[in-house]
Amino acid sequence: MDTKQIKTNWAQFIPLVTVFFFWGFVAASNDILIPVFKEAFDLTQGQSQLVSVAFYVAYTVGSIIYMIISYLTKGDLINRIGYKNSLALGLTISALGTLLFYPAANSGSFELMLSGLFTVGLGFSLQQTVANPLAIALGPINTGSQRLTLAGGINNLGTTIGPLIVSFAIFGSATSKTTTLDIESVKIPYLILGAAFLLVAVFLKFSSLPDKPEAVVASDDSISNDRGHALKYPQLILGMIAIFVYVGVEVSTASNLPAYMEKDLGFLTKDIAPYISLYWASLMIGRWTGAVEAFTDKMDLQKILRFIAPYLAFGVFLLVNAIAKHDLTPFYVYALIILVLIGADMASKGNPARMLLIFSGLGILALLIGMATTGMTSVYAFTSVGLFCSTLWPCIFTLAVSGLGKNTSQGSSFLIMMIMGGGIVSWLQGVVADETTIHSSYIIGVLCFAYLAFYAWKVRGILKAQGISFESKISGGH
Repeated sequence: MDTKQIKTNWAQFIPLVTVFFFWGFVAASNDILIPVFKEAFDLTQGQSQLVSVAFYVAYTVGSIIYMIISYLTKGDLINRIGYKNSLALGLTISALGTLLFYPAANSGSFELMLSGLFTVGLGFSLQQTVANPLAIALGPINTGSQRLTLAGGINNLGTTIGPLIVSFAIFGSATSKTTTLDIESVKIPYLILGAAFLLVAVFLKFSSLPDKPEAVVASDDSISNDRGHALKYPQLILGMIAIFVYVGVEVSTASNLPAYMEKDLGFLTKDIAPYISLYWASLMIGRWTGAVEAFTDKMDLQKILRFIAPYLAFGVFLLVNAIAKHDLTPFYVYALIILVLIGADMASKGNPARMLLIFSGLGILALLIGMATTGMTSVYAFTSVGLFCSTLWPCIFTLAVSGLGKNTSQGSSFLIMMIMGGGIVSWLQGVVADETTIHSSYIIGVLCFAYLAFYAWKVRGILKAQGISFESKISGGH
């Protein structure tokens, strides 16, 4: 197929990214639920991180269930029922999970709350397995990573808005004097979210999305470098660990931030939401920067957009927080930190291994600065980790599945499975925080970035030995 003659199918791509929005909305909202549940149910920091564990481990359980069903039915489940039906099924499962919040809130059951989040995550697991390769397939392969980056930017629009909406549902407006927690206040936003899941499921079912896009068929037929099974490729094995620690440091940095701001800096729970929103908006800023190549192949225009896109995304963050009546004064200085992101993006020159190495190094630096300082300097340092995580998903994903040929879809499912790192690493950091301090517990994130830097160095040699080179461009995020 001549990919140069193919253009991105925006009519199909735009409906698809609604599910990316939902993933971000729920994932970031968990960071508001954590301090709320911690106070309402009198939990330790380690116990409060079970919110992340329940949600992210569901991805692994969902992937295992998917593999078992595919094995028992002697055929790939998604190929059997189609991509649209698989997305609709995943959304329906997630909707069932949101329904559990109603009896959980009424009975004040932390365990039932976790069961609801776990069920939502199960549905997301199936959606992720379908939507990531589908986003790449809806247009030329050479801009597939940019479409995935753009979808990630929509995901982070959800992560920016989610904490603000859930915080408003629990505490009211930013000018409200309410500081008491009512666990029953989580019912309505999650029931509305469940209804939205079902509406989008129906919408996608009758949309023009393909049941089996041509690009996916083509990759299934590839036999280059075939070793018979995805797990026989070292780039994938090491890449699975990389996805585990990447999602781990991305989630744990944010999910432990509220406790640090409350305990060490004296913030009220209701005043933390805009900072959680800033963290996830930082990922949006980086991903919008990396998505510019999906819109144009003109180099001069790309250079201009690389400066406009991040500040446009930052403007979205400021706008939604202004609407929520939060004080914007503390956030203007963050515009200077964004320049570091732009410089790092340019220095990577589009090479995924180089980009992974540079951004991992900056992630280490940001965490060390956060640990070595106090006050708002430490908060800005910790939130800037979002900027340096923003590009890592497509870098790792691309490097891990390169050269897998017809085993690519199998390798993809193994990578999705490792999203459970978001729960495990968050819980581990919470346990370390209980034994030491929340401030010093961020050493866990430093270790995660250190492995990512190692993977960036190691995988380059592995792929070079297989005759695979990455001088083509890639930017973006998950």
